[in-house]
Amino acid sequence: MSEKEETKQLVKDFKGYLEFQARMGNGRVMPAESAAPERGKKSAKPPPPKAEKKSDEKPPPIVIESDLFESGGAGSLPEIRDDIGDCSRCKLHSTRKTIVFGEGNPDADIVFVGEGPGRDEDEQGRPFVGKAGKLLDKIIEAMGMKRADVYICNVVKCRPPDNRNPEPDEVAQCEPFLIRQINSVSPRVVVCLGLVAAKALLKIESSRSLGSLRGVFHLYGNSKLMVTYHPAALLRNPAFKRPLWEDMQTVMAEIEK
Repeated sequence: MSEKEETKQLVKDFKGYLEFQARMGNGRVMPAESAAPERGKKSAKPPPPKAEKKSDEKPPPIVIESDLFESGGAGSLPEIRDDIGDCSRCKLHSTRKTIVFGEGNPDADIVFVGEGPGRDEDEQGRPFVGKAGKLLDKIIEAMGMKRADVYICNVVKCRPPDNRNPEPDEVAQCEPFLIRQINSVSPRVVVCLGLVAAKALLKIESSRSLGSLRGVFHLYGNSKLMVTYHPAALLRNPAFKRPLWEDMQTVMAEIEK
């Protein structure tokens, strides 16, 4: 199966999963505990709930205080882009083709943050336009929105060579502009797509796993922040589709309040 066919199949599977959940009732994810019993077997009376082990509990949400943000000084998105200019602040400028600033609704309720541009993004100057981007578009559509309704950007604005993770010094140079972007849009929810974005925004140690961060809202200035899988991870491992959708349902519920 070609990569293109594989991507189409993953998108088809994802849409089928959503349709299945909708048929089961109001589109919400049905927890594994409520799955139907095997045919021919009687439903056993559920055992009394057991106390969760402390080791299984998620750590408390991380709080990034609002004093890290400029009070009314972020500027508009065009002003922030002008301030970046033809950037040469880090070594990524020597291998990039274009600066990928970000795009979308400047008053969006949701900002999606990835790690950095890939080859297609570097060619077009737009975030998330490759295979992972097309899958992100489908996820946004499944949430009842269009790409133009949200804002999409990356931690670093230039493509790292060979799509490697951005290095700490590269993240540090782009971080002030990313914070200004988020502060300018002032979303209700920031969605970190992948561990690189989560670590950059939440200032956490490198040993933290994505699983220990997702599933709860962290506080990021005046916004809530959700950590989930990068769409590229779904292309490699379809098992991540369900937890990602659970995270997006939590985001949707927050937006609907």
